[in-house]
Amino acid sequence: MFKKTYQTAVAGVVIFALALTAVFVYAQDDEAVQGNIKAVQDTDLPNIVIIATGGTIAGIGASNTSATYKPGQLGVETLIQAVPQLNEIADVQGVQFSQISSQNMNDDYLIKLTDHVNKLLKQDNVDGIVITHGTDTLEETAYFLNLAVDSEKPVVVVGAMRPATSLSADGPLNLFNAVALAANPDVKGKGVLVPMDDIVVAARDVTKTNIHQTDTFKAANDNYLGEINYGDFRELRIIRKKHTTNSGFSVTVDSKLPRVAIIYANQNMSGDLIKSAADLGYDGLVIAGVGDGNMSESALLAVEEVIKQGIPVVRASRIPSGFVTRNNEINDDEVGTVVADDLLPQKARILLKFALTKTKDQKQLQQYFDEY
Repeated sequence: MFKKTYQTAVAGVVIFALALTAVFVYAQDDEAVQGNIKAVQDTDLPNIVIIATGGTIAGIGASNTSATYKPGQLGVETLIQAVPQLNEIADVQGVQFSQISSQNMNDDYLIKLTDHVNKLLKQDNVDGIVITHGTDTLEETAYFLNLAVDSEKPVVVVGAMRPATSLSADGPLNLFNAVALAANPDVKGKGVLVPMDDIVVAARDVTKTNIHQTDTFKAANDNYLGEINYGDFRELRIIRKKHTTNSGFSVTVDSKLPRVAIIYANQNMSGDLIKSAADLGYDGLVIAGVGDGNMSESALLAVEEVIKQGIPVVRASRIPSGFVTRNNEINDDEVGTVVADDLLPQKARILLKFALTKTKDQKQLQQYFDEY
């Protein structure tokens, strides 16, 4: 079904005419969302909700060859109408959650987004969710949802490296593949997934590796979940880390998560920033260490000091592949640090935020990083 010829729908940039007139259902209005989703067509196709948050995929450029653009300009209905082939694979409903650049995504947005996703997934007439998102922090939102969504139904986060008005926009095919993936019953129970440029990566492993190229999203340590070719998904590996229904984490609209800072290690590193973060009231720290999560002696002394103050510290690495080794050059048992395994610093920050809602104990925190 998914191998029908796909023709891009952005030629001629007809979406400009729709941009100002699209009808949005804003996710901040729960009643509007519930009513909208209940209006899905009565067909045999899966019911997929597309939640739009903004980003490049909804961007508009000065021309179709311009490298400059404004993200988050087009609404969700415009994105849907630009890919009419979606109607062949799913009954699609659109929800406009926000229209922001992803660098402005924060805990308040993420908690509300997670709450709406969980509410929608509890409905029998919702089979899966696709979230369109800016690529700069897409991997962070995907991992946040991977820890906090309480459903086995597919949740897919997708974006684009080129705006919708680009001469060769990648958003339409990415969106098509995302909906196809969310509509695929075989991906149920696999956690949050990211399909970009014909590959599929689990939220835990995905990371952006290039500022401009369309094949920027890769899997840390080459842990690709699979490939997707015009909607046809082929699985390559099994996900073993905890996520979604077995994560044990949750948020509500009233949740306030602990504050965690990332501090980047380098030559001439002192302990000043580490101590300052503690003084500013951060609840936990992640050190993006050199090599095997290492840092200077001065920085390590500062780490020991803040740990004694009750602030947990996780050692990650600024290197994008490999595993941080426990008790190697740094004696973690003695210092009191936790190692991030192969989680990148930006993912380690998110896991530490959630883990700190449960415990500050080093051994228990280490168990979370081993299992998640």
